[in-house]
Amino acid sequence: MEQRNWAEARERLGDDINTATAARMYDYYLGGVHNFAADREAAEKVIGSMPLVPFIARANREFLGRAVRFLIDQGVRQFLDIGSGMPTQGNVHQAAQEADPDASVVYVDIDPVAVMHSRGLLEGNPRAAAVLGDLRRPNDLLDLLDGPEVREVVDLDKPVALLLVAVLHFVPDDDVAYGAVTRLRDRLVPGSWLVVSHGAAEGFVAGEAKAVQGVYQQRTATPGGLRTRDQVLEFFGDGFEIVEPGLVWAPQWRPQADRDPGVFDTEPERSGMHAVVGRKLH
Repeated sequence: MEQRNWAEARERLGDDINTATAARMYDYYLGGVHNFAADREAAEKVIGSMPLVPFIARANREFLGRAVRFLIDQGVRQFLDIGSGMPTQGNVHQAAQEADPDASVVYVDIDPVAVMHSRGLLEGNPRAAAVLGDLRRPNDLLDLLDGPEVREVVDLDKPVALLLVAVLHFVPDDDVAYGAVTRLRDRLVPGSWLVVSHGAAEGFVAGEAKAVQGVYQQRTATPGGLRTRDQVLEFFGDGFEIVEPGLVWAPQWRPQADRDPGVFDTEPERSGMHAVVGRKLH
């Protein structure tokens, strides 16, 4: 089964060295080393159209770290990170297990190279795993998540934090995106959490956004699309309580009081990312 999934993923993504992927471009924005020439070339083209992109990526990564630490404080010990990307600095398992070594994390990504590198990083860590999965195929994904490989690490019959951070804008078809999140959301038990960050339709200059979307459409197998704040909140549906400070720009979500001044302090909307966390009540 897994061999077939890897073959299908490689076919969708094309040649792993000569075709850019969103995961490896993101790694490049963050200053990582798990990327190829095709990824760097595409990423530089994006940066040429929108120079703030590396800062946006870092602001989003910092939001992820704050959200994980917040959830640890709320008693969460299971994390499911879908669209996890390449293993770069500030991974979920690092933040979670630093706070509690017993915290468990499963990473899911569509990019076989990202999963391969993640598995190498996680070798010898029994409370973390990386698997190949496609958010756009929620039924197959749920079968995977309920399978023995994942259940040894994260059990969906117990509360879990579902992280959909900077991934849903790579599923621009609304029917597919909302349908997938609904299937995953419905599988979560009460007391679980949903964490979302998403490219904001209100946050980008139209010309810049079109240019960036064009690069992803031409260079990768995962073209992007922006959504408004109301559209992002729709991913939570009924039965979720949105925690303070609600849906805000990523740098505004529970910033650390002792942090250094940031690029987006005076104009947080330039971060271009909505961020929101909610808890499932029923």
